[in-house]
Amino acid sequence: MFVTEVTAGILVNSAGLIADGLDMLSDASVYAIALAAIERGGRFKANAATWSGLMLLILGIGLIAEVIRRVCDGSPPDGGWMIAVSLVALVVNIVVLRLLSRQRSAEVNLRAAWIFTRADVVANAAVILSGLAVLLTSNRYFDLVVGAAIGVYVVREAFEILREARKARAAAT
Repeated sequence: MFVTEVTAGILVNSAGLIADGLDMLSDASVYAIALAAIERGGRFKANAATWSGLMLLILGIGLIAEVIRRVCDGSPPDGGWMIAVSLVALVVNIVVLRLLSRQRSAEVNLRAAWIFTRADVVANAAVILSGLAVLLTSNRYFDLVVGAAIGVYVVREAFEILREARKARAAAT
């Protein structure tokens, strides 16, 4: 989905799709880290969650910077494509969220994966709504607002994961 959303975002000039696609890339990385940490000790799991949070923080700051760049230089995206691609991503994320729902209160590394997916569902819905607004108005600012909001939300989620990782690290020592 990362490749699909980022490619579509570039082709249809959508900051929201690019933001959501890059968030999917960070999710894939977090899932890999979470899987690697499953049979490891508490300290390793806390460190895995820390890396996940740091990756998400960097991504969120990058997304906000991209939106600022697009404010200065950009044209309206294709709202129809935004909706279509985000609907597919939404279905994928809902399935993954349901699979992870039983694990959301488990170990910190699995909680991080659940938090990432929860953020994706919200982002998908926001991109769909902004695509509809762009389609109806031809105003690119709906897309830019959603791209910025995803960036801010990602940064917020990163801090939540980092807080939980710090707590888990303290408990592991």
